Amino acid sequence: MAAQDLSAGVPAHKHPMASPGYGKRTAPGQRPRTAADFAHLPRREASVAAYLDRLPDGADISVKTLARVLPDYGQCALGTVLRRLSEAGHLRRGREHVTGGGSPRWVTRTYFSRTARGDAWWAAFLAGEHPGDEPAPAAEPATAPAPAPEPVRPPCSRAYGVLAGLGRAEPRMTLSAADCAALEELAGQWLERGADERQLTGALAAGLPPEVHHPAALARRRLMDKLPPEPEPAPGPVSAPGPASGPPGPAVLRMAECTVCGVPGRPEALPGGLCRDCRGLPPAAPAGPEPDEIRARVDRLRAAARTSERSCT
Repeated sequence: MAAQDLSAGVPAHKHPMASPGYGKRTAPGQRPRTAADFAHLPRREASVAAYLDRLPDGADISVKTLARVLPDYGQCALGTVLRRLSEAGHLRRGREHVTGGGSPRWVTRTYFSRTARGDAWWAAFLAGEHPGDEPAPAAEPATAPAPAPEPVRPPCSRAYGVLAGLGRAEPRMTLSAADCAALEELAGQWLERGADERQLTGALAAGLPPEVHHPAALARRRLMDKLPPEPEPAPGPVSAPGPASGPPGPAVLRMAECTVCGVPGRPEALPGGLCRDCRGLPPAAPAGPEPDEIRARVDRLRAAARTSERSCT
């Protein structure tokens, strides 16, 4: 059995726990545990997966902690293991907005599933839905995973447009196309909660230090820390009292992250739980016209202006 390979590690019940609210979270809909749960994985990945499966929720499964409790593997090897478990559908990394304790905050969690799940299942789960029990297709253990198809970028959203134009309002906060794509979902949450483009730009550009060395990191922190509250639902029509029922649970607000580097993004933009860079793909083409097209357009406008000036004289 694969788990026996880690007999020299720390027993599962003595594994270090993460800070309250963080750490491992078991995905719902798990099938009963069997000896063949991770037989489709290479031996090293199967051994670590079996160990993670036995850990309780809240366990610290960061690379540094795993390297301390599993002496046979170093941080680099364990980072590769977590990447491959993510590609195989057993693991996803993300942030969840929690409101317990009277202090709303974002916490980083790693969701683990004994049953391998496909990208569509993970996307539905991270969106707060309750996906059915549909396992991911079994991967061939001896072959590298096939490259995922490139997602087709939809038309530029309002949130992306605000981020792309931020540098015009405040040059210190100029963002690249990749930065805008990574922050688009967070900025979209502002607009969904009633903020307009002017308020979003002001929240990102006001009160900056004299020098901004990492505008994308600062923008992400401000988008998370200053996120407006959800608007109160409009009162519905008064109806006759019916059978007593409990109030609906609060909507779960989650945000996917790349398993390797932690960059946030939409689940559909992170196939296998990995961003473009960590999948070894070239950067996405920036939205809007190419630089050559812009220069040609400017030249045509200048020529038209000169013709108009000569005709006036």
